[in-house]
Amino acid sequence: MTRHFVADDDLSPQEQAEVLDLAATMKAAPFDHKVLAGPRTVATIYDKQTLRTQASFAAGIAELGGHPMLVDGALAGIGKRESVADVARVLGRQAAMVVWRTYAQSDLALMAEHSGVPVVNALTDDFHPCQLLADLLTVRERKGTLAGLTATFLGDAACNMGNSWLLAGATAGMHVRVSGPAGFLPSPEMGERAAAIAATTGGSVAAESDPVAAVAGADVVITDTWVSMGKEEESATRLAALAPYQLDARLLAHAAPDAIVMHCLPAYRGKEITADVLDGPHSVVWDEAENRRHAQKAILAWLLERA
Repeated sequence: MTRHFVADDDLSPQEQAEVLDLAATMKAAPFDHKVLAGPRTVATIYDKQTLRTQASFAAGIAELGGHPMLVDGALAGIGKRESVADVARVLGRQAAMVVWRTYAQSDLALMAEHSGVPVVNALTDDFHPCQLLADLLTVRERKGTLAGLTATFLGDAACNMGNSWLLAGATAGMHVRVSGPAGFLPSPEMGERAAAIAATTGGSVAAESDPVAAVAGADVVITDTWVSMGKEEESATRLAALAPYQLDARLLAHAAPDAIVMHCLPAYRGKEITADVLDGPHSVVWDEAENRRHAQKAILAWLLERA
């Protein structure tokens, strides 16, 4: 059966560890793995604005010996001119894999159902699993391990990054705290989904409205933009509601002394994070951005071995 990576919990704890191990190996020797030699083609589709996702997939696919075929989603008219299912059937005959950065998780599920080849979630409104692989790789590089660490996500924890940190962090055996005001926390269903995983790995998940309590003693502190793509009209309301959750030096002081700071970028200095924290000694955001390439190469190779 074709394996896909459309949500973080598509990988079991053992499989997640395998992918992270492979990512570390590929980072140490970036040109030694040519699973896409031929070159085999990977169809890449970007419906949302992108820098790191497009750059890291293009570079990574090339390093694996493959060809990143850029499919213009607007020109293809996916879901409008042609159904998602029909597009999937076409791309599955042209490419070894499909990578899609889009809006609806349900569309991605349709692509996976009908493509006949592995499909990778490069971001949807619900999840950002490739970013989490990069984040976990970065944490492991800095801390040596994942299980037992405490990670706190601040701000709009109802976003795709909040959901993915719950699922991927629980899978890794971490203690994940999400912190935001009412209306900005993951759904109860998402919390239950992550808690069920954590019960098998020794991790835990918790929601904490008080940002100081959420950050207290944390090994990893994460934030993301407060105004995600498609939420621009809510900007003023969001900035006001989330102001107490700004990741600044005062709040970071409550974390562990050797805590690392993460942000998947783009960052808006002076809003969700202050410049002195983003650009300061605790920040690992540039390693995190680079690790998108290595983590994505690993998940592509891992899926191809099971296709």
